[in-house]
Amino acid sequence: MDFLIDGPKRSKHTLILAHGAGTPMDHAWMTTIAQLIAAEGVRVARFEFPYMAGRRTGGRRPPDREPALREAWLEAIEALGGGAKVAISGKSMGGRIASLVADEAGVRALVCLGYPFHPIGRPEQLRTAHLATLRTRTLIVQGERDAFGTHDEVAQYALSEAIHIAWMPDGDHSLTPRKASGHTAAEHLQTAAGLVGEFVRSLA
Repeated sequence: MDFLIDGPKRSKHTLILAHGAGTPMDHAWMTTIAQLIAAEGVRVARFEFPYMAGRRTGGRRPPDREPALREAWLEAIEALGGGAKVAISGKSMGGRIASLVADEAGVRALVCLGYPFHPIGRPEQLRTAHLATLRTRTLIVQGERDAFGTHDEVAQYALSEAIHIAWMPDGDHSLTPRKASGHTAAEHLQTAAGLVGEFVRSLA
């Protein structure tokens, strides 16, 4: 498995970062957030799920089924020393699959950047059952108007006490606010990276 590494090589803190369903590990958003978190003193390791391999030869496949995605996550964790040595994170789908393996792998912590609580336009199809009993310390950074789970929607969900949600004002699924909000995308990404860095550094 290949990784893109940002941050200090000898950092005490390693955060594995997985991409979302439609973008690769070297997408501009992924690169920006990885570098911002790395600037917080955290070693960030990005990897790709198997279905992304075809993009280099011009092919494009839909995401692998959940078992294959989970297996890829477990492989990445093992490759970087095992769950006791790493925290895991992901954008959208990458974070959702990370949340499904976090307890099983015994990772130090979990970070979700824009968690897809439900498909867009289908709020009744919740992806939250496992979040009610999650034991792993978790930080979810979510935009207030995220179409996959708004502030008002998420407030109604039964979530584990291990989960803390940090809300980005007026942010969408990529944490981007509207211009009229008075906030900027760069500001929100910097804030998110600071929260993630502080969270990961706080781990025993």
